[in-house]
Amino acid sequence: MRNLLLIILALLLLSSKVQAQLILDNNEKLFATAKLWGFMKYYHPNVAKGKFDWDNQLIEILPSIEQATTKEELSSIYLKWIESLGDIELCKKCIQLEDKREYFNKNFDLSWIFNDKLFTNELSEKLIFIEQNRFQGKHYYVAFNGKPPVLRITNEKSYPQFDWTNKTLRLLSLFRYWNIIEYFYPHKYQIDTDWDDVLVQMLPKFGTPNSEIEYHLAMLELVVKIDDSHGFFTTDNLVSHFGEKQIPAAFSIIDNKLIINYLYDDSLAQVNDLKVGDMITKVENVDVGELISQRLKYIYGANNGAKIKYSFNKILNGSSDSIKVEIVRNGQKEVRNLLRYTFDQFHFSTEVRKSWEVMDNNIGYINLGIIDKKDLTQALEELINAQSMILDLRGYPKEFYGHILRNYFGAINTSIARQINADLNYPGKYILTEQNFNKAEPKYKGQVIVLVNERTQSRAEYMALWLQNGYNVTTIGSRTAGAGGIMIDMDFVGGFNSYFTSSGIFYPDMSPIQREGVKIDLIVTPTIEGMINGKDEVLDKAIEITLK
Repeated sequence: MRNLLLIILALLLLSSKVQAQLILDNNEKLFATAKLWGFMKYYHPNVAKGKFDWDNQLIEILPSIEQATTKEELSSIYLKWIESLGDIELCKKCIQLEDKREYFNKNFDLSWIFNDKLFTNELSEKLIFIEQNRFQGKHYYVAFNGKPPVLRITNEKSYPQFDWTNKTLRLLSLFRYWNIIEYFYPHKYQIDTDWDDVLVQMLPKFGTPNSEIEYHLAMLELVVKIDDSHGFFTTDNLVSHFGEKQIPAAFSIIDNKLIINYLYDDSLAQVNDLKVGDMITKVENVDVGELISQRLKYIYGANNGAKIKYSFNKILNGSSDSIKVEIVRNGQKEVRNLLRYTFDQFHFSTEVRKSWEVMDNNIGYINLGIIDKKDLTQALEELINAQSMILDLRGYPKEFYGHILRNYFGAINTSIARQINADLNYPGKYILTEQNFNKAEPKYKGQVIVLVNERTQSRAEYMALWLQNGYNVTTIGSRTAGAGGIMIDMDFVGGFNSYFTSSGIFYPDMSPIQREGVKIDLIVTPTIEGMINGKDEVLDKAIEITLK
């Protein structure tokens, strides 16, 4: 009898454990809802046409979602929701169109539809039917505009009176952003954290923030997680949180040491006894490396170099009038309080940088980051007989000069790059195209050296591709920002503006620009010693190469 009771007790405990496993928690339900809501938004023909207020549909259904406890109950709610959206006509051309296109499919993944922990078989089959008969035509929520066509996020309500305490609208904001990246961010496959995992991580941060600034930090953290050097995001709350006041100098970070490399205001720098080459090793008693590590989740960028570049307002900024630092000069350490100022208090140097010049040994130098089209054409004409040419791409060009540069330095191959753009008729898939131009013989016959670093971004990186297809070109420097493609904007609920790279640019061999940066023939990285001594080691190496 005792054994029988033990068996019954064990069976009851096992049954309770199985039942507990079948009950969905709130985050699982929200995860499933975010996935399904986004899928329906871009795939269901009647939703994608804009026939429904899709935001409001989510707002109205969330209370029912919260009441569901099992996948059966949850799937039943979803099925009734789908049924209410109307009939779906068979799409005869969907398969035909797919067969005619060369797709880039590294981002495409609808396997979640078969998640048997969240969805019943009936619901999974319904979702597959929607995929197979997905919307075709002019989409309500996304479009390509202009020439060349640029992706645009369209018809999203901004909710200008948004109150951060409104949980439903916070979740709507998360769902909206997450699904735009899910279906229209061409570099999703390169994100360090699986994008589904990001949704799981961010649900509680959007669902239950303890304060308004905590919510704004959650939005920033979400944008940072796409690992994009175009992924800029800020709000007035975030500016206030990190502080608008700063020391009167810019800096670079090498080996977790902060090196002053530019003085915003000579007189204020003198007041603070700051000099180019000063090394800051601690900030408020915290090592610079540790401080960067703490702030990294709030610093956007495609790679470490880009993140370091964009850390400038997260390290020494603040709201107080001064900041305590450990500073090293000539090997001597000193703890000091540096005064901080708002940017409008600085009186910047009026020194004019040369956009181009003839250096010693008949070496031509052109700074492509500051020169304009008229001066570039003149410079190239006057440097046509230079022994060698140094083209400095360590900055953002005013315009795209690819065609001008191609005329002077030639084009070895017809294929400059390959590009991917979202297929709006099959969200998550990308159409692969080739950028082809005629070959061209060079006007300039000498050696060409291109300088790059983390400030070589986007337009500058694309220009580097064109230059690298020229004759006698060597690229030297350090890893570029890795932002290959056109930058576009999209809003969080409340009108908070963010950005991402909407197209993908690759070398002809499909090596990506995004995150990886452009190909470099000779890595030259600035050193602490060189920075302290005010040297431009990349330019020095270029000159050395030309003299060999």
